[in-house]
Amino acid sequence: MKKLYLSALLALCGLADMSAQQDPHYTQYMYNMNVINPAYAGSKENLSFGLLYRKQWVDIEDAPTTATFSGSSPVGKNVGLGLSVINDEIGPVKETNVYADFSYTLNLGGEHRLALGLKAGTTFHDVGLFSEIGNGNVPTPGDPAFSENVNNTYFNIGAGFFYYTQKYYLAFSVPNMLNSKHLDYNSTNQQFGSEVQHYFLTGGYVFQLSENVKLKPSFMLKSAFDVSPSIDGSLNALFFERFEIGATYRIDDSFGGMVNY
Repeated sequence: MKKLYLSALLALCGLADMSAQQDPHYTQYMYNMNVINPAYAGSKENLSFGLLYRKQWVDIEDAPTTATFSGSSPVGKNVGLGLSVINDEIGPVKETNVYADFSYTLNLGGEHRLALGLKAGTTFHDVGLFSEIGNGNVPTPGDPAFSENVNNTYFNIGAGFFYYTQKYYLAFSVPNMLNSKHLDYNSTNQQFGSEVQHYFLTGGYVFQLSENVKLKPSFMLKSAFDVSPSIDGSLNALFFERFEIGATYRIDDSFGGMVNY
């Protein structure tokens, strides 16, 4: 049986630190886990997939937008496979990530499971500084950042683990393990952009309040290795294993409500 997970987000979004937090950061992270952690692929009993869209600063031209497709499925007894496609745009900068996930699950006894995952894929990075901004109309003529468009392709890998039972889970991952320089001019010793490693720590617990009601608190900590972390906390209520409603809070950043069916 295939399951389709649909989520709607009503959020008040704050301004994020774009230089420190480069990977897409969704408030509804708990429905989008294999994007950040390959070990999550195949952890559900059935094929699961999701389609998410985020637009910051509505009605403002060239505002940041992110669209994500993700899907995963168990293959055989202990193997899971997944796929994710992320399209991120802000002004003249466009980045598309296409990644495949592989996971292998170890049975630790009883209901305890430990999944180990690997992620590999490609990033397509396009910067239209010349065609959209430059084209001879720049404050400083000869500025190398505006001399031409940038179209680069980068390979990257990631890894993670996912420990879980029927009641709780804990996971850690580094989805992009290789650093890349998107706009680097060695001749002038200038670096205009780069992608650095980020790590994700996630966890959650399920409280059985009654036969048909569950309470599900969870958290996500995200950071680069040399900056302060971003911390999300959420609390969802699940009714009859079908309908879910909840709220989430990102410390010093945003608050949102979620509905999932």
